Amino acid sequence: MRLVAEFKIYCDSLPLVDVVAAVPDARVLLDLQYNHGKRPLFLITVNGGSEQTLETALTDAYDVGGWTQIGQAGDTRRYQIQPALSFEEQLGDDIDDLAGLEELATADAFIDRITVEPDGWRQTGWFADREEFSKFSSFWQHNADFRLDRLNRVETPEPPGEGLTNRQYEALRIAYERGYFEIPRQVSLEAIATELDITASSVTERLRRAQTQLIEETVATTWPTLPESPQ
Repeated sequence: MRLVAEFKIYCDSLPLVDVVAAVPDARVLLDLQYNHGKRPLFLITVNGGSEQTLETALTDAYDVGGWTQIGQAGDTRRYQIQPALSFEEQLGDDIDDLAGLEELATADAFIDRITVEPDGWRQTGWFADREEFSKFSSFWQHNADFRLDRLNRVETPEPPGEGLTNRQYEALRIAYERGYFEIPRQVSLEAIATELDITASSVTERLRRAQTQLIEETVATTWPTLPESPQ
């Protein structure tokens, strides 16, 4: 079952995060150009924000080797950026599993949008199945702070909402993978609580909040408006 997901990776060490932090009112979309040797070029599209402040931040950034403005149309500017560091050099102090980071590049997934924000990357990606998404999300949960905003089948995308918290997502993922939602149930609340190192009542609360959030985002907004019953 193919899935489309929108999520946020909170990590100050991700490329260009420091640049965007200097111009928080700019919207910066990032494309990775992988046909340029070991270090892919960055192509960013920028809307809003001070052009001078952004370009000063690019010049001063420790992870930018060089940059060129390659086009401008109104308030939209495009830049080509030569990274000064490999992903391993840039993220090595914050991510222990660098081998896992390399494996993500070969996953059955396609990241089609990266928005650079002052505290991390917001991404939209397509995944071949739930297992591929689980590999991706589990990696970032263990190496940074991951928040899922939307997860749908490709055929029925819905607009993003506020999203699940990290703890809600983890509880929901473990409950699903261990068979809590199967009929009959394959695991008890107590077993999930032990794995999460919390109480069973806390598991119940997290699952209910997570389910409510998902219903509000994927079902409640599409419910038809029924005519009022006659009095």
